[in-house]
Amino acid sequence: MKTIAVIGAGITGVTTAYALSKRGFAVTLFEQHRYPAMETSFANGGQLSASNAEVWNHSSTILKGLKWMLKSDAPLLVNPKPSWHKLSWFAEFIANIPNYRRNTVETARLAVAARQHLFAWAEAEGVDFDLKKQGILHIYRDKAGFDHAAEVTKLLAEGGLPRRAVTPDEMRAIEPTLAGDYYGGYYTESDSTGDIHKFTHGLAAAAARHGVRTLYDQEVQSLQSNGRQATVLTRSLLGPQRWEFDGVVVCAGVRSRAFAAQLGDRVNVYPVKGYSITVNLLDEASQASAPQVSLLDDAAKLVTSRLGPDRFRVAGTAEFNGYNKDIRADRIRPLVEWVNQCFPGVSTRQVVPWAGLRPMMPDMMPRVGRGRAANVFYNTGHGHLGWTLSAVTADMVAGVVQQAYAGSAPNVRVAASVLPQQG
Repeated sequence: MKTIAVIGAGITGVTTAYALSKRGFAVTLFEQHRYPAMETSFANGGQLSASNAEVWNHSSTILKGLKWMLKSDAPLLVNPKPSWHKLSWFAEFIANIPNYRRNTVETARLAVAARQHLFAWAEAEGVDFDLKKQGILHIYRDKAGFDHAAEVTKLLAEGGLPRRAVTPDEMRAIEPTLAGDYYGGYYTESDSTGDIHKFTHGLAAAAARHGVRTLYDQEVQSLQSNGRQATVLTRSLLGPQRWEFDGVVVCAGVRSRAFAAQLGDRVNVYPVKGYSITVNLLDEASQASAPQVSLLDDAAKLVTSRLGPDRFRVAGTAEFNGYNKDIRADRIRPLVEWVNQCFPGVSTRQVVPWAGLRPMMPDMMPRVGRGRAANVFYNTGHGHLGWTLSAVTADMVAGVVQQAYAGSAPNVRVAASVLPQQG
């Protein structure tokens, strides 16, 4: 039985460990925290949103970033302080603008395919994660945003995802609690929401039942490979330790770039900070006034999800500010104000703020597949769609690992567009 190390116990690491164990590998999962899903997979927007598959490589994104650069509460905020990492990432981001249509269609295909794996795993393992299958409603306040959404809808349809335009009256029928004036919206009935932290924690427990060795409180210091043996050097309360495996899969979020460099690969992940608030619905009036249907406000770059009867999650914004994880009041305030504006009956007396770093590739496509060394693999760089895509990319990379050890070249036909050339 081949031994595989998986680095990182966020949503991608846990799903990868689970998928590998189901294929008969002896898997060891390394995580620096005491529990799984304690960083980017802790409190995201909750959406399992194929309808949010549009990649950001569009000229309008550049214009908005420049316009908002000095506005501290802007939906998209770029710290103007230069670094080689940031400059190289943006150069590649701009270079991928011609791939906007192709990558949006491919992301939609992946997102649709991810559902069958995630729902099947949750059902098979009895994982309760506040799943709500009531669709996602995109809301637009002006004609320009609505018209752009119409073009995106055509691309999503190419990727196998139907969604339909709805009038303001239909929007109110879909989600009666939504206040305000709107030009129109788009509704994707097949999308859903759920608590990423609860799912990841539950699937990690299931993976352990299937034989995955889970090593928490183990900070990975470095990775090495000679093509046949992979070495993981860790530090814990017991001191430094050295571990040997047949192969390694890097699922380390924003740390993936550094680990890839140690292994001779270039994986240009950049940490894009996102914020969320969890509004605790303390009274019956707030519970009745909070939406049941998930929303996406494209102009404000905010998404929502209802997590059980007494929690309402609002998340979004994008901040290019390096590895800084500070929770800034001027970035949280617009989220609270948005709730007050759109759902005035919801009390925001008790709001829990959070910030996490999305691991984002310049082409907005996850890096899934092999590294330079024969026994090195990656499943990382999912950006704002880690929750949505996690199950399918885990299944894909597990298939690549299985084929590699079966002595045949991995079949990458399905994953071709998410396997960039090394360089």
